[in-house]
Amino acid sequence: MRLLLIDDHTLFRTGLKELLERRGLEVVGAVGDGHEGEQLASELELDLVLLDLRMPAEDGSEVLARLQANMPTLPVVMLTTSDDDNDVVRCINAGARGYLLKDMDPDELVGYLIRAIEGEVVVAPSLVGLLDQVANGTVTTNVPVRFSGLTEREFEILHHLAEGLSNKAIALKLGIVDGTVKLHVRSILRKLGIRSRVEAAILAIEEGLARRER
Repeated sequence: MRLLLIDDHTLFRTGLKELLERRGLEVVGAVGDGHEGEQLASELELDLVLLDLRMPAEDGSEVLARLQANMPTLPVVMLTTSDDDNDVVRCINAGARGYLLKDMDPDELVGYLIRAIEGEVVVAPSLVGLLDQVANGTVTTNVPVRFSGLTEREFEILHHLAEGLSNKAIALKLGIVDGTVKLHVRSILRKLGIRSRVEAAILAIEEGLARRER
């Protein structure tokens, strides 16, 4: 089995690579940047990508979304410290093959990765109940169902749209360029099936996002 690791913590990434290789898995790449990981994923023959959720440059869910768009058949499993229900739901709905936690037993982790490669959606044992709720459509989180397909950054930008901020104001607030904001807004509109930022703002206001702190 050929794996690619994407995790910004060098020590953890190095240790995990050695751990997996000692258990018979072939780690053909281990990088700390989402864009570099995407490039490798497009060049290498892979069975699975193991992706961190919390990375400083961008949220792992954004990397997941791009991998799903460009390589929809490539399994991606999130490996994170976050057991937040909203994170689990967002990633599973976005197409992640699994959601595992970094404090798992190494042998248990390998077993879950093998199951993911074989086509099963895998979730850390402590989150199995939540996965059942997601499958049944009964899960309740702080993110409205209609917005659950948005990435963390898109949800954040939608929040600011609801507050009436311009692209430039949002860019300044988030420390990014306004061109990047425009791309995110376009993605938000596509995912929500609407045509304008005004409609997006109205939807967000109706859901109370202008007043909600995430």
